[in-house]
Amino acid sequence: MKKIIIFDTTLRDGEQSPGASLDIKAKIEIAKQLARLGVDVIEAGFPIASKGDFSAVHEVASIIKGPSICGLARARKEDIDACNEAVRSAAKPRIHVFLATSKIHMKYKLKKAKEEILRQAGEFVKYARNFCDDVEFSPEDASRSDVDFLCRVVETVIASGAKTVNIPDTVGYSIPMEFGALINTIKTKVPNANKAVLSVHCHNDLGLAVSNSLAAVQNGAEQVECTINGLGERAGNASLEEIVMAIKTRKDLFGRFTSINTKELYKTSRLVSKLTGIVVQPNKAIVGKNAFSHEAGIHQDGILKRRATYEIMKPEDVGFGGTRLVMGKHSGKHAFRDRLKKIGVELSDDDLIKAFERFKDLADKKKEIFDEDLLAIVEDEIISVPETYKISGFEYKSGKNVEPRAVIELTKGNTVKKESSSGDGPVDACYKAIEKITGIKFNLMDYSLKSTTSGRDALGEVSVRVMSSGGIEVSGRGTSTDIVEASAKAYVNAVNKVLFTKTKKTRLEL
Repeated sequence: MKKIIIFDTTLRDGEQSPGASLDIKAKIEIAKQLARLGVDVIEAGFPIASKGDFSAVHEVASIIKGPSICGLARARKEDIDACNEAVRSAAKPRIHVFLATSKIHMKYKLKKAKEEILRQAGEFVKYARNFCDDVEFSPEDASRSDVDFLCRVVETVIASGAKTVNIPDTVGYSIPMEFGALINTIKTKVPNANKAVLSVHCHNDLGLAVSNSLAAVQNGAEQVECTINGLGERAGNASLEEIVMAIKTRKDLFGRFTSINTKELYKTSRLVSKLTGIVVQPNKAIVGKNAFSHEAGIHQDGILKRRATYEIMKPEDVGFGGTRLVMGKHSGKHAFRDRLKKIGVELSDDDLIKAFERFKDLADKKKEIFDEDLLAIVEDEIISVPETYKISGFEYKSGKNVEPRAVIELTKGNTVKKESSSGDGPVDACYKAIEKITGIKFNLMDYSLKSTTSGRDALGEVSVRVMSSGGIEVSGRGTSTDIVEASAKAYVNAVNKVLFTKTKKTRLEL
């Protein structure tokens, strides 16, 4: 199998997504992760664009080892000079020169004739070769260029020293059959085409960037330019993760491979999303939250019997924790029973029917049902969580210029334990004292208080959602006319649920 070179332009074209500006520190962090991911080339920026971009490219070139580090330059002496200065410290530097070749760009943007474009393309590739052996050339808007003229440009730049020639679908205009044919034409009509790597760079304006890139691979393209999460100008670029996993999953069709460590894909996607502030849509292929989630009962039943019935990739292969069966109104009884087993509950057929009916009623009101919701259904209808710990006494003090402090007394069987603790407030102090007694520490994920009755002596209900250090997520509830006591009761209720779950030797997760 032949290798497909993965050229990542997240730091250059991806950063051109509106609102996705990255500082030097963020660029270096992403570049380090791209190196761990195993990309072959990192296009770190457009050095002439600004002092900040120049500095970022220079820093990436100086720090990152492994991939080639590339900078972008227009077919101008000053651009190439700046690019050379920025990337020269890299172990494997690359200068990427571009010049438009379509009629509309030549007429309205460049105001240059074909022969002048042809001369300029060859001249500035030669100029870049004075500094760097690895020079790439892109005829901008290639997919809307006259094919014969485009072939002349490609032949000229290869003869001038370009090691890679990239064919961009700059405005996402092409469709797969057409773009694949263009790559095939260049491969067959350009006499020196075999002396350079043929690359593609597709935009997603018609939602076809990945499809066009894969069609190009089928027709002989050896490098694909792409971005993490498909970031880029307008509708973005071809998505790196989709390109890579398509080639890997359908190696029977493509007969190609990449050097990407696919188990780093999800981590890389999350990092880029965090640093750019651009959220990955839940249904995004490969790295979206729902990419390996199943709610339909028929799908869940199939997954439980054999994963490959509804998953063509293993979630672990892209860095996901695993398959996720989402409990909702479309879930079936088989998935419901399986999920209950995973949270430590096995029911008789009759009890299962009653619990499943309650589940369906709740699912009509709530989009997604969490494990603690299932446990609450079972507790209320079928079983009770044993009260391993009970509050047998408590006191607290708080006020202005007074350090909040609480003393908690818990009973476990015939044993009574008392602990005191200070905290940010009386509730926090109570929770820390409870943790001392039980040895169970929680991360408080949600806390809510509501009145269940009216009047000055209203009964308050506190609900908490917590995650234990062991990864168990549960909810707890407590009521009292004293909100601190209600808070303590809710926390102890959560502790008892965790202990109940541990007794069943399970974790509340799939």
